[in-house]
Amino acid sequence: MDTAAGQLRLAVDSRQMRVLDPQLSSDKRQQVQERMLGPEVLDSIRFPEITFESTHVGQEHEGRIRVDGLLSLHGVTKPVSVLAQVENGRYTGRFALKQRDFGITPVSIAGGAVKVKDELTIEFDILTVPGEKGK
Repeated sequence: MDTAAGQLRLAVDSRQMRVLDPQLSSDKRQQVQERMLGPEVLDSIRFPEITFESTHVGQEHEGRIRVDGLLSLHGVTKPVSVLAQVENGRYTGRFALKQRDFGITPVSIAGGAVKVKDELTIEFDILTVPGEKGK
């Protein structure tokens, strides 16, 4: 991230994403994991990368920035806005997105006993390393 230049590009390998919900039993968590990576949800074989590229970065107030950009997920690109708290090279925050906006049907397993909501909250904690800009 280069906030001075107003630029951010983030890429995530969708194949490395993991379901961490401690309220699910390990077997249900594994089922959700398989569905999440499979063709019905992330389709991580066809779309191995999730990307976000900023279109504008602006200071909201001391220690807080707003990043507007384009999120590409499951072959669909949509604009999103994110507020981030900035402290000592660490950017933290959260934002919501609807899976259906990206052509994804929310996961349901065990005959509907376990369902994932359409709207997900994405939390992030990004630590920048001096001298690593642009990598």
